[in-house]
Amino acid sequence: MAAIAEHGLAKLTMAGLGRQVGMSGGHLLYYFGSKDQLLLETLRWSEEQLGERRREVLGRTAVAARDRLAEYADLYLPDGPGDPRWTLWIEVWGRSLGGEEMRGGQVAIEEPWHRDLVALLEEGSGAGEFGPVDAEAAAVRIRALLDGFSTPIAIGLPGVRREESLAHIAAVLDTLLARG
Repeated sequence: MAAIAEHGLAKLTMAGLGRQVGMSGGHLLYYFGSKDQLLLETLRWSEEQLGERRREVLGRTAVAARDRLAEYADLYLPDGPGDPRWTLWIEVWGRSLGGEEMRGGQVAIEEPWHRDLVALLEEGSGAGEFGPVDAEAAAVRIRALLDGFSTPIAIGLPGVRREESLAHIAAVLDTLLARG
């Protein structure tokens, strides 16, 4: 993650990464098999770390589901341009076109985010905080919304700010989850 943050993926080579972590590029290839697999495993590790935070936030049942949903969105969005986690996501998405292994790995990493969101939506709807909602369909829409706001932040499009994006997301969620 530090190498990605420092150099970006475009300039990251197995040899350069090997030098940075104190082993040869050949050793990295031996352990990971390819740069694609190294990227996927790095993303998996990163998402496991973030998953702990997500589960902690969502597990605070004394906090309103609507507030936990806002925290979920806050965790989901990149911190800003060049966010290493989101740089990895964008790279993995692009590389997923080339092979089933990358697509399967991507699905496995995304699935806990989806499952946790569905559970939160069901909880909030059941408690009357949200209107009646098809939690599965709403989770698909919400994750697409979050991805749509995240990508411009991560790549640093001029004029796109994280705080404004979170405000837009909150407005859409209020409409999507409105009580009758």
